[in-house]
Amino acid sequence: MSKDLSAIAKNIKKYRNKIGISQDKLSKLAGVTLHTLTKIETGATPDPRIETVKKIAKALNVSIDNLAK
Repeated sequence: MSKDLSAIAKNIKKYRNKIGISQDKLSKLAGVTLHTLTKIETGATPDPRIETVKKIAKALNVSIDNLAK
């Protein structure tokens, strides 16, 4: 497995830190489990489902394109 994090993982963490919320808070806002969010951010799930990314993007108030860049 590659040590490089995906753009989605890096950007979720970047936007989450920018608004100053924890992984737990974001998982609740997005309606996904903390386990799922943690796995995405750490790269354990390098290619998350689009439905999950949509929920996270909405909770972060950014577009999916912003997360995928």
